[in-house]
Amino acid sequence: MALDPQVPERRRVLIDLLRLGGLSAATAGAAFWLRSRTRRPEEPLPLGLRRDLRAPSRADLPELAVVQGAEPRAAVRRAIEALGGMRRFVSRGDVVSLKPNMAWDRTPEQAANTNPEVVAEVVRLCFEAGAARVLVGDVPTNEPHRVYQRSGIAAAARAEGAEIVLPERRRFRRVDLRGEVLTSWPVFDLVLRADKVINIPIAKHHSLTGATLGIKNWYGILGGQRHRLHQRIHESLADLADFMRPTLTILDAWRVLVRNGPTGGNLADVELRRTLIAGTDPVAIDAWAGKAYWDLDVRRMRYLKLAAERGLGTPDFEKLRIATIVA
Repeated sequence: MALDPQVPERRRVLIDLLRLGGLSAATAGAAFWLRSRTRRPEEPLPLGLRRDLRAPSRADLPELAVVQGAEPRAAVRRAIEALGGMRRFVSRGDVVSLKPNMAWDRTPEQAANTNPEVVAEVVRLCFEAGAARVLVGDVPTNEPHRVYQRSGIAAAARAEGAEIVLPERRRFRRVDLRGEVLTSWPVFDLVLRADKVINIPIAKHHSLTGATLGIKNWYGILGGQRHRLHQRIHESLADLADFMRPTLTILDAWRVLVRNGPTGGNLADVELRRTLIAGTDPVAIDAWAGKAYWDLDVRRMRYLKLAAERGLGTPDFEKLRIATIVA
């Protein structure tokens, strides 16, 4: 029987079609695999970003509120009420970042970190004012997971609905801070993308500046080798105050680490002062606490003078409108 000469040709064409179909399927599969694993790149932050989130001044309200004698949560509420309420600072739909001092592997009683009840109450008030999200984080000196847990801040803030943000490597952006000492530096994005930023430091002794308060708390937004900044600490603090101008500062002085700061550890170095200071002038708040607890002025806390020269506030807190509330 004679063979059909077209059979081999049809077979070849069929094999070629099958090969092309397999190649197309593989290509489509690879494209799907890549799409499923590719994230849309984030919009880069401007290199020269400066964070000026200050609330507008109100001549009918105090610039500082000092609450003495109340429990931590009540003290926060009374201070914020005196300043006009949290809705003055937080609007509906805002993403709010809270920056407590959460640097050390210490318990609340050792007063090396911000009181967790103070942080928790600020979270609650932000949500009450209409915040869409509240983020809480820091760049600790000690191991972050341990610090977040042992300080009590992570659990207390999470219980009020806050998102706890760890300082993972991917969360830093290199920013030109345009400072005298601080130029290009990695900055924790906790404070870079929020609509509002609230600084919640604790009052502590510090061997180099006499005290570590609100402005020194901004060291905790920096990555990299920040210990190098101690060589020109006053200039670097003024640079930080210029770069990060918060919506509000709430200074925890419920327990004050009066000696051997900023790490602490010995309960004998802690004094119960039952005080909270809040306001819109971070320079004045630092000056108030430095004078009250260590009898310091701008001669020792020179960064306050440098910050004042840049128009960031006044160390002459006596000239401000101060509401003093004794519970």
